[in-house]
Amino acid sequence: MNTIATEFKNNQKVLNAIGDETRQAILMALIQGPQKPGMRVGEIRVQTHLSRPAVSHHLKILKEAQIISVHKEGTRNFYRLDAGSKLKSLKNLASEIDKLFEQCEEPATESRSRTSERDDLR
Repeated sequence: MNTIATEFKNNQKVLNAIGDETRQAILMALIQGPQKPGMRVGEIRVQTHLSRPAVSHHLKILKEAQIISVHKEGTRNFYRLDAGSKLKSLKNLASEIDKLFEQCEEPATESRSRTSERDDLR
């Protein structure tokens, strides 16, 4: 149980960042867009129908959560998924949750088999 608490704590910024529907829309635009060189704020704005300030605000949050990165070419900024994205760390959290569910299912399976055995004896 301690491991799952640690994983939740380690993933808190990522979970908060991806929990917002607007940021999810931006992530989807980035996933569907070109990874090299990435997408500019104006391109993301067109795909998401958000204002430029709103896109910039949400990109900042995604960047701080280490989900996306920015590549600068002169005065132009290109945003893309970060190759070392913290989204990958969600695998560890999901794995710990799977283990927890497996532990929850074991007694239920044993209980069902005992009930079945009792029914067979009747």
